[in-house]
Amino acid sequence: MAKIDKLLTKAQEYLDPNEEVQECVLGAYETEILGNDSVRNGIFIATDKRVVFYAKKLTGYELESFPLENISSFESGKGMLGHKISFFASGNKVKMKWIQGENVQDFISYVRDNMGKRQSSSAPSESSNSVDELRQLAELRDAGIITEEEFTQKKKQVLGI
Repeated sequence: MAKIDKLLTKAQEYLDPNEEVQECVLGAYETEILGNDSVRNGIFIATDKRVVFYAKKLTGYELESFPLENISSFESGKGMLGHKISFFASGNKVKMKWIQGENVQDFISYVRDNMGKRQSSSAPSESSNSVDELRQLAELRDAGIITEEEFTQKKKQVLGI
């Protein structure tokens, strides 16, 4: 478990500041590099936004990202050497094998439950709510229900100033 924790700590440097890690598994990522099949050992991290592969190398790191909304299918299984996972994201097949650990099923469940869903942005609704609230405050001010000073104070609260 120490290896997965160490890799996860290093990988968090490359996640967005507000991105939350939900699940993480350690295994071997099967991919193609320069036309040749390759296996890279590392971790798959399921965050609230995406699935990230991270591997530490002698002179650096490798990082590959797959937004949850782009994952269209997900398969999993178990063999003698451990669990295996494969999924399609933006037309690419992603495979991981030799996965060990207690939280594999949690990782699988989390990705299955969240794949293909668009990440809802709270910014548009917050800004439209703010605009509506400012309009209402301006109407109250114009009607003489609140003073200019109260309007200014409430406006600062709404805008977070």
